[in-house]
Amino acid sequence: MSKVKIVSIIYAIGIIIGALFFDIWGANTTPLKTMSVFAWTVIFIITLFFADKNEKK
Repeated sequence: MSKVKIVSIIYAIGIIIGALFFDIWGANTTPLKTMSVFAWTVIFIITLFFADKNEKK
């Protein structure tokens, strides 16, 4: 299994956990919840970039 697929699966699991247990998309969304999802996505994009870069070598 490639690193890109593993990173994508971990990201999806994180989003599902955030939706189910932390109520990220609930009616009472705070700025902290919004920033945490944004940070999780930024970490995913950076990790995806480096995983893809290392995979091409």
